Amino acid sequence: MNLDEVIADVRRGMIPATVYSDPELFELEKRRLFARAWMFLAHESEIPDPGDYVVRRIVDDSFIVCRDEAGEIRGLFNMCLHRGMQVCRSELGNTSHFRCPYHAWTYKNTGELTGVPFHGEAYGGEAGLAREGVGLLPAPRVDVCEGLIFASLDEHAPDLEDYLGDFRFFLRVYLGQSEAGAEVRGPQRFVINSNWKIGAENFSGDSYHTPHTHASVVDIDLFRAPKANKRKEGALYFADGGGGTTYKLPDEGFRGNLAHVGYPDEMIDAMERVWSAEHRALVGDARFMCSAATALPNLSFVHNWPQVNADGLVVPFVSIRLWQPISATETEVYSWFAVDRGAPDWFKDASYKAYLMCFGSSGMFEQDDVENWTSITAMSQGQMAERLNLHSRMGLTRDGETVVPPLSNWPAPGRAFVGFGEYNQRQLLNLWCDHLEAGEGTANGAAPPARAATLD
Repeated sequence: MNLDEVIADVRRGMIPATVYSDPELFELEKRRLFARAWMFLAHESEIPDPGDYVVRRIVDDSFIVCRDEAGEIRGLFNMCLHRGMQVCRSELGNTSHFRCPYHAWTYKNTGELTGVPFHGEAYGGEAGLAREGVGLLPAPRVDVCEGLIFASLDEHAPDLEDYLGDFRFFLRVYLGQSEAGAEVRGPQRFVINSNWKIGAENFSGDSYHTPHTHASVVDIDLFRAPKANKRKEGALYFADGGGGTTYKLPDEGFRGNLAHVGYPDEMIDAMERVWSAEHRALVGDARFMCSAATALPNLSFVHNWPQVNADGLVVPFVSIRLWQPISATETEVYSWFAVDRGAPDWFKDASYKAYLMCFGSSGMFEQDDVENWTSITAMSQGQMAERLNLHSRMGLTRDGETVVPPLSNWPAPGRAFVGFGEYNQRQLLNLWCDHLEAGEGTANGAAPPARAATLD
């Protein structure tokens, strides 16, 4: 693999097919992208109380994401300082301490080492093994945005707010619908034989596939909006750290348009209170409702409004999605259902049903998508694929001009286009190229941190 040639091809929208299966490229992604980006780990509502924890990973690195006794959120590298055993093997729970199952070294949920069996007999006490100031390695950076807990392995990474940039505006649509914020259920987890980038790209802006891939969903009247004439009316937007798709709404004003997709009056009241004038203009004046989106590298969202019963009840749902890479050709999908904490109980139940019908391991949209993605990954591993660059220039003329101009009256951050195009996939992969070109080290070019000095 010639990385310079790969990057040059990707930047012009002609993607070498092997980027979706090349193990050498995946190793570079681990070191140059996942080691420096801000990575989503959990939602605050998964660890609401002191002592709550979940175990998540950043590619190969396992972390205990916990709320300590003082209520502070922490990300602790899940590796015992003694012999390297995974300290916590349960996926979630509540505890004030974590005990390694190998030799029972024990750590507080702040990470501090508090217990060493036979400390005196085996080590001569503090003289042989000083516990003070010793603990599980913390994630170099941890921060929260709209209830989403992120970590970065790069201590020099830009602040999370700067990393996400104006994409934070769109997070409010999914997760900031009232003063109460969102809560989540899940995640469902399942493994697919697909490269992680395919799902991330798809959710970032592929409205072109929905009339065809999801035709059966339309045929059974589950969700009519994927029809081609509807999808091409939507806008594709990209703002700093991410981008996504929208659907065009009727001309019924802010409240009427939210009611059209199934939100009840009390939730519309809350959105009217907490959303900015620009948020309200996006839905009410410009008549666009956010649907799928991706934030670099592998965090996605989806917001749809299917029909959930024979009476024609339409209810929206929100899902948080993580394309967690296992290898160049395997991805573990994490799928959460998200709903506003302040929503009425009937809405929460109906929205959860809508989510299960569409996404997650039993979802109709999910089944359609995964069939495509596994095929792409399998095809990219052959010898002929090494000769092929995939065409990702939809929306551009031969000389690189856009087929249609960007929207001049777009009320939200970023740049948006109406109609079909691969603007967002190209932009997401351009950011991917930026990381791969930066080489080893950290986000600001500094050398990687020295090996942590934990035990003498």
